[in-house]
Amino acid sequence: MTQRARFPAGQTLLIDADDTLWENNIYFERAIASFISYLDHHEYTADEVRMKLNAVERESILAQGYGLTSFRHSLITCSERLSVAPMTVDRHERIAGFAASIAEAEIELLRGVRETLPLLSARHKLILMTKGDEGEQADKFQRSGVTGYFSGVEIPAEKDLVAYTSVCVKHHLLPATTWMIGNSPRSDVNPALAAGLNAVFVRHPHTWVLEHEEISPAPEGQHLIQVDSFAELANYF
Repeated sequence: MTQRARFPAGQTLLIDADDTLWENNIYFERAIASFISYLDHHEYTADEVRMKLNAVERESILAQGYGLTSFRHSLITCSERLSVAPMTVDRHERIAGFAASIAEAEIELLRGVRETLPLLSARHKLILMTKGDEGEQADKFQRSGVTGYFSGVEIPAEKDLVAYTSVCVKHHLLPATTWMIGNSPRSDVNPALAAGLNAVFVRHPHTWVLEHEEISPAPEGQHLIQVDSFAELANYF
């Protein structure tokens, strides 16, 4: 028996893209695994190399933002820091190729997304809200086949309290009937709650490690829902 939607029609659903609508981080994980295998470091274990890469990625994000250009820079920088020998042209191209492989990946919608979006869009206002490189994210959205269900697209450089507040002002949204739906505690749940919005945490087994964070409790008067799949949203909206 299908559970009746808990919340009335007319909500605004801000929906994340990467690892909420479609697979994303698994492609980065594969590229990282290939990079670590290629590096074949004799002093550091694979886990230690990964930790050093995480640190480099944090630096790159601050300087260059998110996206494949930043990721490629992180791989090359990490290799340079861990290798005694100078970077050769061939080595540079090989490492850059790991990042390039991600751009070639097809858009793979997550289970339940294709069936659930029509149900949500029939009752609510849907706005895509995903951070990252604007060109890369817009391209993935256009290739996803789900553009028709969304009335707007927002691609901020970072999803923080300021970004959520700005989106609400821009689209004349009431926080009490606005929800951020996504798989990242750091970017989707906690800052949205801090901005006075409601949130839905959609668990994903391969959420990027830099997006991990303890989930904050919902302040009084706000809602926080946690689900295991996108399809479960139909039980609430």
